[in-house]
Amino acid sequence: MGLRINDVVPNLDLVTDQGNFKFHDFIGSSWTILFSHPKDFTPVCTTEFGAVAQLAGEWEKRGTKVIGLSVDGVEEHKEWKCDIEKFSGAPATFPIIADEDCAVSKALDMLPANAYLPDGRTAADSASVRVIFIFSPDKKLQLSMTYPMSVGRNFAEVLRALDALQATYGVPIATPANWVQGQDVIVGLSLNDEAAKARFGSIDIKLPYLRTTKMPS
Repeated sequence: MGLRINDVVPNLDLVTDQGNFKFHDFIGSSWTILFSHPKDFTPVCTTEFGAVAQLAGEWEKRGTKVIGLSVDGVEEHKEWKCDIEKFSGAPATFPIIADEDCAVSKALDMLPANAYLPDGRTAADSASVRVIFIFSPDKKLQLSMTYPMSVGRNFAEVLRALDALQATYGVPIATPANWVQGQDVIVGLSLNDEAAKARFGSIDIKLPYLRTTKMPS
């Protein structure tokens, strides 16, 4: 069974192009994004890794670590990073997990447990390794996104989702559709009107169950 929201991620042994470590040690007390790919030296994946590299300052601003995964080896990852950096114009400073035996992919249910990956495999053989996981500092899964091979991921949306997760983490608020940083938020149903006003100040009662307030500082 794959990870569900609020599951603690297994403390997997990770082999990466930047050394070997336990996943919990990598996460530490940070927000962490794991983004996985089915193969090195593939076109869509190269653009995505490039986008992640270009956003290094944004991840840092949000206290967030990023780590990639691909089903090739460490040496391929190192060579591929040259292409990623050439394409994106940004250094790819994040580690990439070398998941050659698909142990991580299977543990996180990115592939069926009985997946068979032949020698000379192509990206099509590991096509379902197209996932984004966002973990909170307590190492629990907060969000996942799964994509098909043909659709490049929108990392502006990943940033937006990360902002929303961080804004609502441990606070009785939620974000409405299409919310971006700085916009009003929804007051949690766990608070009645009086409690909401005491906590947030003024609230806008649009419907009995839909109340908004300014984003708490």
